Amino acid sequence: MAGQMAGQPIFILREGSQRTKGRDAQSNNIMAAKAVAEAVRTTLGPKGMDKMLVDSLGDVVITNDGATILKEMDIEHPAAKMIVEVSKTQDDEVGDGTTTAAVIAGELLKKAEELIEQDVHPTIIASGYRLASERAADILQTLSKKVTINDEAILLNIAGTAMTGKGAEATKDVLSRIAVSAIKSIVDTTDGKNKVEMDNINVEKKVGARIEESELITGMIIDKERVHSNMPKKVVNAKIALINIAIELKETEVDAEISITSPDQLQSFLDQEEKMIRSIVEKIVASGATVVFCQKGIDDMAQHFLSKSGIFAVRRVKKSDMQKLARATGGRLITNLDEITAEDLGKAQLVEEKKVGGDEMTFITGCENPKAVSILLRGGTEHVIDNIERALHDALRVVGVAIEDETLVAGGGSPEVELALRLYEYAATLSGREQLAVKAFSEALEIIPRTLAENAGLDPIDKLMELRAHHEKGSKTAGLNVYTGEIIDMWEAGVVEPLRVKTQAINAAAESAVMILRIDDIIASTRAPAGPSGADMMPNMPPGMGGMGME
Repeated sequence: MAGQMAGQPIFILREGSQRTKGRDAQSNNIMAAKAVAEAVRTTLGPKGMDKMLVDSLGDVVITNDGATILKEMDIEHPAAKMIVEVSKTQDDEVGDGTTTAAVIAGELLKKAEELIEQDVHPTIIASGYRLASERAADILQTLSKKVTINDEAILLNIAGTAMTGKGAEATKDVLSRIAVSAIKSIVDTTDGKNKVEMDNINVEKKVGARIEESELITGMIIDKERVHSNMPKKVVNAKIALINIAIELKETEVDAEISITSPDQLQSFLDQEEKMIRSIVEKIVASGATVVFCQKGIDDMAQHFLSKSGIFAVRRVKKSDMQKLARATGGRLITNLDEITAEDLGKAQLVEEKKVGGDEMTFITGCENPKAVSILLRGGTEHVIDNIERALHDALRVVGVAIEDETLVAGGGSPEVELALRLYEYAATLSGREQLAVKAFSEALEIIPRTLAENAGLDPIDKLMELRAHHEKGSKTAGLNVYTGEIIDMWEAGVVEPLRVKTQAINAAAESAVMILRIDDIIASTRAPAGPSGADMMPNMPPGMGGMGME
């Protein structure tokens, strides 16, 4: 990019920078965003297929979850990254509907491109899209129904809908039941508002056994065994010390040298060490603790003394698990062993070590505060369990959101068809070119039912026409049964999801589409400075010197 001044070119951008302007910039961005949406489109719905992602280290992830796919794909293009963000936000907010959000965003941009070609200005499209998404939120509100924490059957349906198509169909019932029970047991109600804190659910995975054998444990599971085989395997009415520091002798801070000249001195030195460790263990015993969870290591000598005192001890427990233990048992994390008292201890009815899938695990049940629960997931192979875990995560989040918001809409493409019709009617009431954008928005939403039909091997156009006909006759919850190809009432069929899944997906999609549309100039600077790059200069460097910018 050079300006001309007195015959002298002036360079404003660094050499090698690329600049795309106007229409080119828009179509370039839209193309990239559409490509990303297309990548996840085939995973939508119960009949959606999975993706296999292999990263640079050769790790394999097999998943149907939009957010996971987009996160694992190494995406370069800046506009494409925005679509990834849409599904990431969706995942953070509600945990499900990630594919829906990305697909709608892609389709909104595709429709916008057609309008730009008809010379509708991007700002007009943007304001039309905004109007439409606000209107969509209002319409969705009218389609929603109430649910409470006691509607067990509906909550199970919500969990089931979230897991459908994610490789968990066969075991949907078992997992839905686990998800609903887990969420129900950790709900906090303050001022009549329900709050669900996902951190209170701990998911442990163990290969071996069938998925059906997964279970919910009201308490904590820690994937560790006791440190010494002489310790009891089972402690009833446990008093639990949660220790943050290593149970061993402290090293001296200063470099101290101990010179030992005779065997007696060595012996007395060792005796002294033993005495010090014994006194540490005695402090723990004196506090009344019968179980010790230590975040760091436990010295061999200390293990011996602990097992002599009949204490069940586990070492190197993850920090996050320590915090969950503190919450579940009502204990305090102890950082100074000199000051350990009976008040600091947590309580549990039972702490025991059990063998699960060939490994020993520690179960802490009957806790003071049952607001912490654990789910033990089983499955044939690593990949199966990982996939099930992702499906379960979505189900947990969605049930949590449903209990928090207490509002649901039907699934199966029915809200999208209804919205498309209502927005089409709304477009007719507008004068000005925004009308075209609102119309485009309404058509874009139909991508969801179309894709559901397509992924199930049905004719998308026929099915869409049938759906529209049903909705025009006033059946607002008519959706597509992808197994039979019939149009049925989704509400009765139990295909339901929280309202927030839909509003968030449409909102996020509209906002990111608007953001991408408003860009008319892309200025990309080159990575390396002009001239020889750091890598070219490397060979001539004296040994021991890093290359440019390399630490």
